Amino acid sequence: MTIKLNTYLILNKKIFGHLLFWMAMLIYFMSVPWPYEKNKIFLFESVFFKFLLQIILAYTIIKLLIPYLLNRNRKLLFFVCCFVLIYIAFITYSIFKSYHLIPAYPEEFKYRPPFILKDRFTHFYAIIGSIPTYLLPTIILVIFNYYKQQKEVATLLEQKKTSELNALKNQLNPHFLFNTLNNLYTLALKKSNKTPEVIAKLSEILDYMLYQCKDNFVSIHNEVILLNNYITLEKIRYGKRLDVKFTHTIDYDIKIAPLLLLTLVENAFKHGVSQEIDVATIKIEIQTQPHSIIFNIENTKPKHTLIKSRKGIGLQNIKKQLELLYPNNYILNINEKEHTFSVTLKITSNAI
Repeated sequence: MTIKLNTYLILNKKIFGHLLFWMAMLIYFMSVPWPYEKNKIFLFESVFFKFLLQIILAYTIIKLLIPYLLNRNRKLLFFVCCFVLIYIAFITYSIFKSYHLIPAYPEEFKYRPPFILKDRFTHFYAIIGSIPTYLLPTIILVIFNYYKQQKEVATLLEQKKTSELNALKNQLNPHFLFNTLNNLYTLALKKSNKTPEVIAKLSEILDYMLYQCKDNFVSIHNEVILLNNYITLEKIRYGKRLDVKFTHTIDYDIKIAPLLLLTLVENAFKHGVSQEIDVATIKIEIQTQPHSIIFNIENTKPKHTLIKSRKGIGLQNIKKQLELLYPNNYILNINEKEHTFSVTLKITSNAI
């Protein structure tokens, strides 16, 4: 019932819009010759009949010729059909003028040049001269429709973008939680005194992810706090096996997509620490400039395990989010060497 009501309202709104448009066009066509024509009834009949032809012509082109010819790349046939329709409208009005207007209003044509109907069929210049008049409403409607379609496309793209971002976040959050809960489970089995601290840090992270990451962009300061909490959890988990250096120079409170940097940090721990027998090293640096954010992370690779690539959920999410949120305004460099793996991300001024 609701769907039918919405369809009915949209349809009525569309019909009303078209009626309003044609009323405006009729007023315009009437107003131009109005001061110069004494017989207003003659003026109305003359303008209104041509006006009806313009309506028929407009909807024939918009509803039939454009979708079935122009949109199917049959341009030559489209223009030929348009010209034929204009010619038919021109001849129809000439017949109406010859058989109705002239007999009904002889005084209006008394001082005008003789009107010979058969000459109108081949009067090339008169036919060409009538094209702008007959096509004016059609052109305006086509422009309106194009603008409306572009607006709808922009709305759909924005909705698609939002949906994709939400899907990426929903994919990332369980991924992060899975790793962190594994850490907590391990500590609980060991009955570690650090378990309450882990729970506290995890609580802060969850609070941030659930209640402060609803917007597309958040303060870089909040992201730094999130990373600090995450690094603290990982330090508790790995102990002396991990050496982390996290430096941040946040001179400007710039906004950034939430959890974007966390994904890169997660990857460094997952691929650089979890499989390392000896001490793993991770270096993280964040720097903000007036109109840019520079993030760099480097981790050592496990000495006894060969990691060929990192085509996991994390980097895939990063690339997709960057394309959605910062198109043409970011640089992502991934550099893999024999003993180290590094990622540098720079988000430039136009995107911030």
